[in-house]
Amino acid sequence: MEIGEFQKLIERIYYERDSRRGLAGTHMWFCEEVGELTRALRRKKADDPQSRAELEGEFADVLAWLATLASIAEIDLEAAAKKKYAAGCPRCRATPCACS
Repeated sequence: MEIGEFQKLIERIYYERDSRRGLAGTHMWFCEEVGELTRALRRKKADDPQSRAELEGEFADVLAWLATLASIAEIDLEAAAKKKYAAGCPRCRATPCACS
């Protein structure tokens, strides 16, 4: 699935409710999800399938909330990412980044 497809999927599922909450309220939920990802990363145990499944779920949640925020702000997330990173590091233009 492409980023744009994912953003449209999340819009179909959540946009009506999230847009009523507004950008600021939705951003608070996004921050909460980032906190849940942080806790999952801290608890991660090497080679533990349950730990990996929890991480996968938290990464997916953070991505979904980010897509919702972009939609509410009327930003095409895929186009924005391509515009900024297609040529490599936005600062040095190298891939991998050569910034010191």
